[in-house]
Amino acid sequence: MLKAFRSALAIPELRQRILFTLLVLAAYRLGAFIPTPGVDLDKIQEFLRTTQGGVFGIINLFSGGNFERFSIFALGIMPYITAAIIMQLLVNVIPTLEKLSKEGEEGRRIINQYTRIGGIALGAFQGFFLATAFLGAEGGRFLLPGWAPGPFFWLVVVVTQVAGIALLLWMAERITEYGIGNGTSMIIFAGIVVDWLPQLFRTAGLIRTGEVNLVAFLFFLAFIVLAFAGMAAVQQAERRIPVQYARKVVGRRVYGGQATYIPIKLNAAGVIPIVFAAAILQIPIFLTAPFQDNQVLQAIANFFNPTHLSGLLIEVVLIVLFTYVYTAVQFDPKRIAESLREYGGFIPGIRPGEPTVKFLEHIVSRLTLWGALFLGLVAALPQIIQNLTGVKSIAFSGIGLLIVVGVALDTLRQIESQLMLRNYEGFLSKGRIRGRTR
Repeated sequence: MLKAFRSALAIPELRQRILFTLLVLAAYRLGAFIPTPGVDLDKIQEFLRTTQGGVFGIINLFSGGNFERFSIFALGIMPYITAAIIMQLLVNVIPTLEKLSKEGEEGRRIINQYTRIGGIALGAFQGFFLATAFLGAEGGRFLLPGWAPGPFFWLVVVVTQVAGIALLLWMAERITEYGIGNGTSMIIFAGIVVDWLPQLFRTAGLIRTGEVNLVAFLFFLAFIVLAFAGMAAVQQAERRIPVQYARKVVGRRVYGGQATYIPIKLNAAGVIPIVFAAAILQIPIFLTAPFQDNQVLQAIANFFNPTHLSGLLIEVVLIVLFTYVYTAVQFDPKRIAESLREYGGFIPGIRPGEPTVKFLEHIVSRLTLWGALFLGLVAALPQIIQNLTGVKSIAFSGIGLLIVVGVALDTLRQIESQLMLRNYEGFLSKGRIRGRTR
């Protein structure tokens, strides 16, 4: 693997992409320390420490700790993710959007533009909600001296947060275009992993003072390592459907006749269901978070909070549903069957046309079931292990683990493809990241 990294850095284009990605992520982390004007960070952090693990946990996790600092990136990139979910649902409901999605690159560009506008609009709404219901509550308890709740302060917060979201979207698009990996996923990835090392040091201090049991902590770390290994294996697992192409004789030349396969991944949806489920769970948590004194609203927030059993079950159900939905969007058996018949291909033992469609649907439905159940299980297990071991000083959530593993594998896969294109050895000498036979 070290040889592969050296090879990657030896390729000028690939080295530039990697360095550009790291530079943009460093700029993102720099922005995490630029506070929103007029906000007293000490009071907010003190308040959040008293509600640690509460309704703000999910928001703070995906903003990379920006929410507790209330930086210009306090809302993170999740408003855009939520807008993308809504847009995907609308594409299947509104005929005009469905027609746009089928118009190739130009149609996708227009839909992406609508999604950006929707993400910024949603961010503006959330920023206004925070400014009025959270920061401006109780006469401005979280404001610095000289600042007071009112239209001017609300405008400052909304403009700051909208600018932060727009800047994050710009960074994500630059990473996707000029860097390595998917920009949106990389932003979330960086926000999750950046606090792991400080949390480990903090936990080590708690072990020395006796607040955390050493054996329980070692058991917790062992589970995390096993979870990483299991998720990496499932992310790469695939079912290969054999395909045979008919042989054609044209003059003295023979065309076709070769055998290949259709790779169907066990988890074809990747980390998207996890991100979508997190974005959906954020909505009720975000809307009720400012009203800490309202018992009814806090009961609703706790019901949707993944740290509670009800929220955990809702999270698992959402992950399973989104896995099926996104897999159906990504993998179209009818289109694949038509493409096979057009080019003279067939699955051995299966007649072309409708029988091929039903066969592929059957295979995909079975694989998606196990992939969805695995995603739901891994999302739930860290919370269960935290409750069993009592180690809650480390914010290892199932959502975070799955995103980190998925994004890391996707990024390594892109680097691997670049290395193989230039005849360099990949990261794994046996059974490369591209997949394993299942």
